[in-house]
Amino acid sequence: MSNWIIYSIGFIAQLLFSVRVLIQWVISERDKKVITPSLFWKFSLMGSVLMFVYGYLRTDFAIMLGQSIGYFVYIRNLHFQNEWQKLPKFLRILLLIFPVLIVIYYHNNNQFDIYELFHPEKIATWLLIWGTLAQIIFAFRFVYQWLYSEKKRESVLPYGFWILSLTGALMILVYAVFREDPVLFLGNIFTIFIYIRNLILLKKEV
Repeated sequence: MSNWIIYSIGFIAQLLFSVRVLIQWVISERDKKVITPSLFWKFSLMGSVLMFVYGYLRTDFAIMLGQSIGYFVYIRNLHFQNEWQKLPKFLRILLLIFPVLIVIYYHNNNQFDIYELFHPEKIATWLLIWGTLAQIIFAFRFVYQWLYSEKKRESVLPYGFWILSLTGALMILVYAVFREDPVLFLGNIFTIFIYIRNLILLKKEV
């Protein structure tokens, strides 16, 4: 597959991620407090599907791992907001099994692909470790958000979520520079300011 198609998939995914944050920020600015609209989770899920594919096509374990961690948290938050149940049953089933289908396809492709995923020739070992750690921190924000929301029994974006978002995004920017990945770079450079703004809004709520 040509690089422009692969990068197009990645840019569309990052666009969806950026739109989710932009919508959340605009609504929060309007209400002068941090709001969690359902569109945030819908765009998150759509973006994650495409980003998972992008990571697969780029043979980038860090990206695929990051998406795997947050994927089902997006679905759980849609449950909280009673939006998941509104989707057609076929679409819900497809979304639930999508990551598994990708893994099965990857495994059946051939053994070399599996090895290449964990030993990519174009990525230095230290950079792969850094990128993986960055994606874990960035994705763990949704695990933290999920546990916090389970406790509150509602979909909430707490202070710790934005701290992890900012930390992970900064680390991913470093990874993107060394990886020469414009998708990751452009997808995170602008959202950093929104993360900071949400932290400011939450500080004012206290």
